[in-house]
Amino acid sequence: MHLHATGWFTEEWSGEGSAISFRLAHKLYEKRSDFQTIEVFETERFGRLLTLDGLVMLTDRENFIYHEMLSHPALFTHPAPGEVLIIGGGDCGTLREVLKHPQVQRVQQVEIDAEVTRAAERFFPLLCESNTDPRASLHFEDGIDWVKRAAPESYDLIIVDGSDPLGPAAVLFSEEFFAACHRALRSGGLMCGQSESPLFHMDLLAHVHRSLGAAGFGECRTLFFPQCVYPSGWWSATLGCKGGSIPDFRVEDVDRRPFETQYYNAEVHRAASAMPEFFRRRIGR
Repeated sequence: MHLHATGWFTEEWSGEGSAISFRLAHKLYEKRSDFQTIEVFETERFGRLLTLDGLVMLTDRENFIYHEMLSHPALFTHPAPGEVLIIGGGDCGTLREVLKHPQVQRVQQVEIDAEVTRAAERFFPLLCESNTDPRASLHFEDGIDWVKRAAPESYDLIIVDGSDPLGPAAVLFSEEFFAACHRALRSGGLMCGQSESPLFHMDLLAHVHRSLGAAGFGECRTLFFPQCVYPSGWWSATLGCKGGSIPDFRVEDVDRRPFETQYYNAEVHRAASAMPEFFRRRIGR
């Protein structure tokens, strides 16, 4: 639920009795696509704010944390990530981070709503600065169907940069979808998906771990990171490996990376893997 009260945008997390608010300067954009209502606001302290159906997706000020943590840990964990698939990710921030890796040969991004990308290109151009990279191709269709149709062993890494598990997006957290991703990955391939808040959505995280295992993934690991504009301010991404254990990440390559990051580094990667006790108990570790 959201309220455009006097000068403020508020997203209420009603099930948790909490909310987040941004003081607005003005609204920049509103469009109803075939799938959702897209709005862009100029805020006083967080730069531009993108919302979909009244839910906060990102701001200029903090989106680097999410985009870096959804991409770099997985890319530096896979020994040779050449072929990458991104499901969702219409704002193109994750795509930009993936393309910073010189080992990546091709990235296919499959986003259902082209209007989200058009809005990002207009109002968040820095996130879209790699959209014309020759290694990238953008496809505007159902990512779930794309994965189901993918040839077996097509990808080294699948990143699921999807929305909350509401409506059609709930399938992105299902055993059926994870099994399709498992089939599309090469041996030793990784899947990494945003997996909501460990404080507010522990039931979902436990379900994700069970479903990844049931879909055939070997070791699963959740990474934790702050995300101040999302429910509870604490977020996660969960990795699954096709076959065996998740390998140690390439620490020396992280230290020698030929690009700058704002949040991610080797120390952050190690720390993000540390499991709180309540999480460890819930998933049976």
